[in-house]
Amino acid sequence: MFIDHAKIFVKGGDGGNGCVAFRREKYVPLGGPAGGDGGRGGNVIFIADEGMSTLMDFQYRKHFKANRGQHGMGKNQHGARGDDLVVRVPAGTVVIDDDSGETIADLTTAGQEAVIARGGRGGRGNARFATAIHKAPSMAENGEPGEERWIRLELKLLADVGLVGFPNAGKSTLISRVSAARPKIADYPFTTLVPQLGVVLTRDKHSFVIADIPGLIEGAHAGAGLGHEFLRHIERNRVLLFILDAAQVDGRSVLEDYRVLRSELEAYRPELVNRPYLIVANKMDLPEAQENFRRLQELHGDKVIGISAITGQGLSELIEKTYDLLLSVPVTEHVGESRVMRKFQEEVPFVIEVIDGIYQVSGKRIENLVSMTNFDQEESLQRFQRTTERMGLDQALRAKGIRPGDTVRIKDMEFEYSE
Repeated sequence: MFIDHAKIFVKGGDGGNGCVAFRREKYVPLGGPAGGDGGRGGNVIFIADEGMSTLMDFQYRKHFKANRGQHGMGKNQHGARGDDLVVRVPAGTVVIDDDSGETIADLTTAGQEAVIARGGRGGRGNARFATAIHKAPSMAENGEPGEERWIRLELKLLADVGLVGFPNAGKSTLISRVSAARPKIADYPFTTLVPQLGVVLTRDKHSFVIADIPGLIEGAHAGAGLGHEFLRHIERNRVLLFILDAAQVDGRSVLEDYRVLRSELEAYRPELVNRPYLIVANKMDLPEAQENFRRLQELHGDKVIGISAITGQGLSELIEKTYDLLLSVPVTEHVGESRVMRKFQEEVPFVIEVIDGIYQVSGKRIENLVSMTNFDQEESLQRFQRTTERMGLDQALRAKGIRPGDTVRIKDMEFEYSE
């Protein structure tokens, strides 16, 4: 089954907790702190796999979580790093953050990889907090939580040539004649409901990949029919073949069909109309097609090729002319080079909102501080208070009008405010 979109949850592994321990060897009096650090959590890594052609696997498994890091141990033994989780996706997969709509990665080349959810840092053991003044700290950090997010996967076919046309224009018959693809063929609209790929051989044994994009209708750019489901597969094609019913079997005007197809592509993504293209007048075995073929040639000249997908008329000429056109288009011009997006922005330590009398504090930096603080340890609590004061939290809360006894909530922790 061909599936070209999915929504899944990914989470990097949590970091391991740091350890509180002291040296206790027989002949080492006052040995000092010896708690090791926790290991870093594993990342969730996506790799483009040329052996995959569908996102069907993601219909049955929706959650992907990497392993957490091991906790630190005594004798300054650090925890092991959590194993990365490698997820294989088809080449041509776009990874999109579901909340923000931002593209995280565009995996267009087999073997390309991207970190989609990073593992959390390991917490530091008490040996890390020893100073010349404070020689025996009894505090350690918890591991940082791994990054987590819902993402959307969209597969855009990596085909050299795309067949664009109305339902029943003969695209499926054409691809079945020029390649080994065997799509379902019948005399009713939307016989083809998913894209079909085929490999075409030229006379000189060169090859290219052709895609039968399911039939478009007027209004497809706005989602009519299955417009958006079909149109996104055209974005990767280097050359477009407009397949027209020259015999006008369904009663539509062949010239109007071509105009509507161009308009739909332009409305969906304007740069698509600038792709190299050929106009393929199909069904030339029918007498009614001759006059329409002549009219197309008068308007578009040598861009028009007459064929009959049923009888094989003109198919050799079409294959050779399409391949010549492909040679003039660089592979990366429309497929796009491998891209992994990284967003850099100034980090805001926290944001304060007053909701139902509760001072809600949010922000990645301060939420991580809460997650990594062990509030059962007195020294950890004191360090938390010193850190938030340096961040300016107390001053910001007073500016918001907080009073002693009011509740401050950070993540899933609640505190009673006092001067």
